[in-house]
Amino acid sequence: MSALRKKVLVVDDDPVVARSFDRVLSDKGYAVITASDGPEALKKLADAEYDVVFTDIRMPGMDGIQLAERVKARRPWLPVVIITGYGSLENEARADAAGVAQFLHKPLSAEMIEASASKAVAGAKAQPAPAPQAEVPAAAPALEQAAEAVRPSPWKTAGMLVAAPFIGLVYAIAFPFIGLGMLAWMGGTELFRRSGKIGRFVRNVLLFITAPFVGLAYVIAFPFVGLAVLAWMGAKALVKR
Repeated sequence: MSALRKKVLVVDDDPVVARSFDRVLSDKGYAVITASDGPEALKKLADAEYDVVFTDIRMPGMDGIQLAERVKARRPWLPVVIITGYGSLENEARADAAGVAQFLHKPLSAEMIEASASKAVAGAKAQPAPAPQAEVPAAAPALEQAAEAVRPSPWKTAGMLVAAPFIGLVYAIAFPFIGLGMLAWMGGTELFRRSGKIGRFVRNVLLFITAPFVGLAYVIAFPFVGLAVLAWMGAKALVKR
C-alpha cells in the first residue's frame, strides 16, 4: 500500500454521507471504499487492509459501536472513528470501552472529515506494530497433561475430608492401647529383672503406675492432632484446585 494513498472504509446506511467522505477525501489522496452496514464492512475488512474506518453509530442490525468492537477484536491497531448525531454519555462510554479513536459529530464539514482522517492515520502510525505471537513449544501440551495427571481430583479431595474423622477415630482407639502396652511391658520387664536397686525399682513402679495416665493423654491428644492434620491436607488440596 502506497504511503500517499491511504485506504479509508466508510460505513453508513445513508449514501449521502458516504458520497461526502468520498468527495472530500479522494481529493486529498485517499482511496475511499464504502459499505452500507456492519456485515458488509466486516467482509470488506476481511478481503483487504485499511488505514482507518469511519462508521455511523445508528445503522440497521449491527450498530457502529458493535462494529467497532468487531474491528478492534480482529485488528487492534486499526483506528475506528464513530460518526454520530446522537451523542450521549452512554454511547461515549461504550465507544471508549470498544477502543474507538474519535467521535465525529454531525453535521459534518469538509474540514472536519479531513482533519479526522489525518489525525486517525497519524495516530495509527504512532502505535507500535503488533508483536508476532510466539509459537508454543510442542512439549507444552505433554507437560500440561502430566501436571493434570498428578493433580488431585475433587473427588479424591472430598474423600480425604470425609475420611478424616474416621482416621482420627482409629487414632483414638489404637494409640491408647499401644501406649499402655509399651509402658506396661517396660515397667514389668524391669520389675522382673530384680536388679536389687531400690531407686530403679521405685522408678519402674512409678512408670507402671503412670501408664494409664499416659494412655489417657494419647486418647485426648491424638484424635485432635490426626483430625487437624488431615483437614489441613484436604483444605490445601482444595485451594490448589
